[in-house]
Amino acid sequence: MSTVNPRRWWALVVLAAAQFMVIMDTSIIGVALPEMQKDLGFTQGELQWVFNAYVIVFGGLLLLGGRLSDLVGARRIFVTGWAVMIAGSVLAAAAQTAWVEIAGRAVQGVGGALIAPSAMTLLMMLFMHDPKELGKAMALYGAAAPAGGTAGVFLGGVFTEWATWQWVFVIYVPIGLATLAATKLLPNVESRRGSVDVLGAVAVTAGLALAVFAVVRAPEVGWGATATVLELAGAVALLVLFLVIQKSVREPLMPLGVWRVPRLGSANLAMTLLGAAWIPMWYFLNLYLQQVLGYGAFASGAALLPMTVLLMIFMTAVTARLMRRFGAKPLIGAGLLVLAAGLVWLAAVPPTGTFLVDVLPASLVAALGMSLAYIPAMIAAMSGAPQEQAGLASGIVNTTYNVGSALGLAALTAVAMSQGADQLGNLPRLTDGFSAAFIGAAVLAAVGGVVTLLVMKGDKAVTAEAAPAPQGEKVSA
Repeated sequence: MSTVNPRRWWALVVLAAAQFMVIMDTSIIGVALPEMQKDLGFTQGELQWVFNAYVIVFGGLLLLGGRLSDLVGARRIFVTGWAVMIAGSVLAAAAQTAWVEIAGRAVQGVGGALIAPSAMTLLMMLFMHDPKELGKAMALYGAAAPAGGTAGVFLGGVFTEWATWQWVFVIYVPIGLATLAATKLLPNVESRRGSVDVLGAVAVTAGLALAVFAVVRAPEVGWGATATVLELAGAVALLVLFLVIQKSVREPLMPLGVWRVPRLGSANLAMTLLGAAWIPMWYFLNLYLQQVLGYGAFASGAALLPMTVLLMIFMTAVTARLMRRFGAKPLIGAGLLVLAAGLVWLAAVPPTGTFLVDVLPASLVAALGMSLAYIPAMIAAMSGAPQEQAGLASGIVNTTYNVGSALGLAALTAVAMSQGADQLGNLPRLTDGFSAAFIGAAVLAAVGGVVTLLVMKGDKAVTAEAAPAPQGEKVSA
């Protein structure tokens, strides 16, 4: 039986910081992309692979990370994840070619896939004794994710402006070592017997990677080209193989019966579309600031800092209270629709725009939508799961968000390029391309909001206090 850990709030700092850093790893490279493009020879279309190499591996292996966390022990997997993250950061920082850079980002993704689900499991174990404390801890932990994504853009600007782009990776080495030193604050968890579905993990990761690869190349080779059709067909075949494996193996990575959990399907669909809208927004907004408005790396990062402040304020002080009053469904639906409104506003940016008039108000509206939807969707996806499947539910919801991010960015990059985003130096055409991407992201967010309001089962009881806590593992302080 679990006991109250007297150091649980210090442990929460470690876990929230880890979540912050894992998600920041998807965004800190954003401001540095133009410099990386010059040094490593990426084309405008290929540049997204610096982001997607991380996100595809991260999203594809999250279920495996959750399973290993349940079997080997969450603290051991957390430590292993940080060791892998450090190794990937060193490789990415030392890269002299585009493909080595992509390989380093992929290794970082492996580390992130081990850290994220193990951190969530440890959080549940630390605070499951008190629903009110769990609610506060979930709010702080949840706020660390989107805040890390936006703060990464700012810090990337700092490093790129006053050092070199390599420092966006070097910074993970001392932070990783400090985190490893602080893991003594986390509870020890005994391992338990079970098998690991490695084949399933390979199938789902390869399927996602091939799907993104096909979408990225389609504007160049043609959507109807034989190569594109075969690549998409191969991606579908691999994902179908994953489902067949899950149905046939004794201990699947993702038992298909888990999808009978109330709200799991609709909440994960909302998370998929949330990622597909939010991540392309900051990606193209950063490019607009630098390539159209002429901002330097630091100025571009600083321009997005107000979103971080708004996210932190709403997620820690407002969203949890609104959930207790209204439940998850209204907040998820409203948040996605507000995000869509902010994106439509951003789509109106002109080639001669200004930050205060054309960027700041629209970006704050988008951030408000994100802050309303993210935590409720995460909790709704986990609230109905059996307690022994908390790690699995966490892995699924993190997977869908990151899969949505990767596929959304790939698809909207294709849209942007078709409308002129590949014509560097031609500001009107560049702006047309970025605006098209913002409109596409707005459509995805709006669809998510409408579907959530129509399909998700409403339940005011779905609050942070309703999230499951893992059981069946011995915990020591």
